Formats: sequence, C-alpha cells, structure tokens
Amino acid sequence: MLEMVFETGVIDWRGPAPFFFAPVPDRYSNDIRSAAKLVSYGWGVIPVSASIGGVDFTTSLFPKDGNYLLPLKDAVRKKCGITAGDTITVEMTIGPGEG
Repeated sequence: MLEMVFETGVIDWRGPAPFFFAPVPDRYSNDIRSAAKLVSYGWGVIPVSASIGGVDFTTSLFPKDGNYLLPLKDAVRKKCGITAGDTITVEMTIGPGEG
C-alpha cells in the first residue's frame, strides 16, 4: 500500500450541488499512477482511506489534468469545519478501505 501525508488547499466546484476537493500534490502523481494499476476498479478512480483532523473516511481519488483530487465528504467537512480556501493536512493510503 502507498501511504502519504500532505498539506493542501481545499477547492470547490459549484455545479448543481457544491463539491469540495483536496488536490493531491503533484509530487505524488507518479506513485499514485503506479499504484492505480493494482487497485483501480474502473473509470480511473482509485480507492483510498483518508484521515483529516482525526476523522477517518474512505472514498476514491479522481484523476484531473494529470493529477488527482480527493473528494471531501460533507460529513467529514462538517465535523472538521472545513470549507473552500482552508489548508488541511491529509493522511491517505491508496487501496481498498474497510467500509
């Protein structure tokens, strides 16, 4: 499994409903692409387990312009008080999560 810890700024996408993402720093892109070959379940999405502010969750990275975005679930954002423009620390493991 591939584990990483990084700081990133939260971004949002205003579609019919707002979505919030934590962009994964470029320096991890090659390692993630290599790991994706083993864990991706289609459409280029990559399962991950992550933790922000002591809140653990599972989701899938989305490829975007050669890099990756970590979607931030509403339950996680609300518990941690996270919004667009905030800088957060993410602990993340590439691979199938437990629930």
